Amino acid sequence: MLAGCNNSPWPQGSAEANVLYTAMQQSTPRHVDPTASYWSPDTLVTYQVYEPLYGYHYLKRPFELVPKAAEAVAKPRYYDKQGRELPEEAPDELVAESVYDVPIRKGVLFQPHPAFAKDEAGRHRYHDMKPGELGDRQTPLAFEHTGTRELVAEDFVYALKRHATPRITAPISGLFSEFVIGLKDYMALVRAEDKKLREGLDPASQDKPFLDFRRWPLEGVSAPEKHLLRIRIHGKYPQWKYWMQMTFLAPIPWEADAFYAQPGMAARGLSLDRWPVGTGAFMVTEFIPDRRIVMRRNPNFRGEPYPCEGMPGDKERGLLDDCGKTMPFLDGIVATVEREGTPMKNKFRDGYYDLEIFERTDTGNDYIVDAMDSEEVREVYRQRGMLFGRSADVNNYIVGFNMIDPVIGMGDTPEQRERNRKLRQAISIAIDWEEYAKIFPRKAGATAQGPLPKGIPGSREETPEGLNPVTHRLEDGKFVRRPLEEARKLMAQAGYPNGRDAKTGKPLVINYDYYSAPTPGNKPEIDWMVRQFAKLDIQLEVRATDNNQFQDKVRKGKHQVFWLGWNADYPDAENFLFLLYGPNSKSVSDGENTANYQNPEYDRLFSQLKSMDDGPQKQKVIDQMVAILQKDAPWSFGFYPYASLAAQTWVKNTKPAILIRDHGRYLRLDAAERAKRQAEWNQPVWWPLLLIVAAVGAAVWGVRHTLARRERMNARGELLG
Repeated sequence: MLAGCNNSPWPQGSAEANVLYTAMQQSTPRHVDPTASYWSPDTLVTYQVYEPLYGYHYLKRPFELVPKAAEAVAKPRYYDKQGRELPEEAPDELVAESVYDVPIRKGVLFQPHPAFAKDEAGRHRYHDMKPGELGDRQTPLAFEHTGTRELVAEDFVYALKRHATPRITAPISGLFSEFVIGLKDYMALVRAEDKKLREGLDPASQDKPFLDFRRWPLEGVSAPEKHLLRIRIHGKYPQWKYWMQMTFLAPIPWEADAFYAQPGMAARGLSLDRWPVGTGAFMVTEFIPDRRIVMRRNPNFRGEPYPCEGMPGDKERGLLDDCGKTMPFLDGIVATVEREGTPMKNKFRDGYYDLEIFERTDTGNDYIVDAMDSEEVREVYRQRGMLFGRSADVNNYIVGFNMIDPVIGMGDTPEQRERNRKLRQAISIAIDWEEYAKIFPRKAGATAQGPLPKGIPGSREETPEGLNPVTHRLEDGKFVRRPLEEARKLMAQAGYPNGRDAKTGKPLVINYDYYSAPTPGNKPEIDWMVRQFAKLDIQLEVRATDNNQFQDKVRKGKHQVFWLGWNADYPDAENFLFLLYGPNSKSVSDGENTANYQNPEYDRLFSQLKSMDDGPQKQKVIDQMVAILQKDAPWSFGFYPYASLAAQTWVKNTKPAILIRDHGRYLRLDAAERAKRQAEWNQPVWWPLLLIVAAVGAAVWGVRHTLARRERMNARGELLG
């Protein structure tokens, strides 16, 4: 009974440990293999375990690239068609090739892993395992021997080649193949070689022979020296430097690929998708699907000094207190799956989660609303030091339309294209995002007029030039949503007066795909969306699934209308506009264009935009592209959510930003303060126990009294003296 007075969900002594506790929503990440990973929840693992070439300075704004696995941020050299080097200021049209020579840090070691273990003769111990040799091992930690080796430039060459793989999802391979010289041909070569390797094998078998990318050179990527990486790309592409700070270009040791390709590994979930192998500050030590992920400090990590420069106000906020101290500060990170929002929130309020959700920057909004709604709650938060700031960030939420769908998409004929466009425009007017912000203030944000958040160079948001003329009009200097009557007129012109097909009289039924199961927490939002379509007499069929099922569905093109969010990968308009670039279509080429939108003029402008530096000419192209999207309406542009981090006061060095994904190394815990606060906030309630003791005592007294009375009675039931 006394043990039950402790309501902590964690093992005894956890409060005093230098380990950060956080939550995952719904499920564990589907992909932590850096070639396949392109989903925000994955970054909990990927950016803590892997080190790309570059990163962002943790404190400076605007965001500044800094070297990470590289020794320096490399400037490209430009060459013309004849191979002659051009000056840095050469016109874009003269640049046929850009060359990046990136120096790699020396002395960087991979984490301990059995893939590197060698015997006395120098042979890899675990690279030639026969069927059955795996035994009952469930994790790489179950192997007796581990090893390591130094990071070299060839590890980055191997990683980039690996985007040609036909074995796993490679969402950015289409975009990379447009730039990296020779990658398109290399992808065809690898597919052919993979087919040869698997010839005669059971196609249903999970075991596949090792696809060794070292065997085939890639023209655009090489290692001229042990610690020098050379990347050659077509033309001029200023945004390439930003891709080099993402885990798509994190180093992958060939030994890990070879190790996980052995018999029985796939069936046990032993792969880079659960057990990554990196040089970062942390390494995965426990991965229980849909339950828990544990990361511990990588003993081979070299350590990095905490930054000593920041922005005005950072010093006052204590963000420079750790200047020059060696990172990481944490010994580990424990992330637990929470399927419902209420238990997760309660654990945070009780002090048992240090960060509510590690990779999210908007979770503080929930608590801001709670404090606004209740003086009592506000006072509790104030006493506990729970002060949740709110700021803008570079992300958005949208409702998109699958443009290859015959009903809602582009259409096969000019007439059908126009009718479908008007249907999408009508829906875009009807979805009242201003109302959404009022009804769901916990997820509130500024209504979007286009695809570019305010913090992205080239955005026209909150200016008259940024107005979306399809959905809004300008009245007294304010953006006002167009009336529903205009949407109904568009519905009639689209061939669906009063929500019915003008030819058949059948009601218009549209499927709505949502990437989360319909829990009590998100059901009100789903119901709200149903009501938006009902304004136009459209019947919305909700198909809410978990995130993994949703991703499978969109890859197959089986979606129709869908909800989606996007966090900026880097601070450039191209990173949002590429989400609607034709060759990146999700269901066609497995890119990130989930709407499968294809417009030749938009694609032409996008190809032009990619090579442009910021300035008036680039702004002109951006404006043209946004205008095309506003008219075609492949998205209902949704809103830009407010950022507010839910972090406890004992978590030091928090400066949330969507673009900063490797913050695990910067965070520091005051574990003693956490233990003290948890004890204060979760004091045992003793009075029920006292009542129980009193009740038991009364019962004992009553029994004793009854027995004593019976002993004083004779056979006739008479009480003796």
